[in-house]
Amino acid sequence: MTETGLPENWTVRYSKSKKREYFFNSEEKKSQWEAPARTDTDKLKEYLTNNPIKVRCLHILIKHSGSRRPASHRSEKITLSKEDAIAELKVIQGRLNHGVEEEKSKDGDDATEHKSKDKDSFENIAHERSDCSSYKRGGDLGWFGRGEMQPSFEKVAFSLPIGGISDIVETDSGVHLIKRVG
Repeated sequence: MTETGLPENWTVRYSKSKKREYFFNSEEKKSQWEAPARTDTDKLKEYLTNNPIKVRCLHILIKHSGSRRPASHRSEKITLSKEDAIAELKVIQGRLNHGVEEEKSKDGDDATEHKSKDKDSFENIAHERSDCSSYKRGGDLGWFGRGEMQPSFEKVAFSLPIGGISDIVETDSGVHLIKRVG
């Protein structure tokens, strides 16, 4: 048994075409969709939680004049400087931090409540400001595996806990805030 909970010689991989994980036996060069016999399913579930094969993220993209394609649904020609794009994302970070309130529950414990319908929710800000076509979906990029996004974006996305929001991330597309939701 390995740290993944899979029998020896088995690994879990991600199919880009089917957008799901599959299992591969390196000794027999055999792959299958279902976990192999003798898999410790609890251990596999824990491993996949800590080492996701795919993640689901929302993001807010602000393009600048140095972006790979400095145009979006908002403007045919983006002239914003990289520094100004970063400054704008810092303001958005402040809005996002302001949108989370600490409240006392009835038994006195601290509880954090995320106000998803708030005008300062990640989804609403993405819809209002993001230069990515995902703005229509509140910045939702859906599920993706490793190798499907730009390296700096992917590294941060896979390192975030579910519900976590990144600091500013730079890619060839522009500057982003990323929120992992799955």
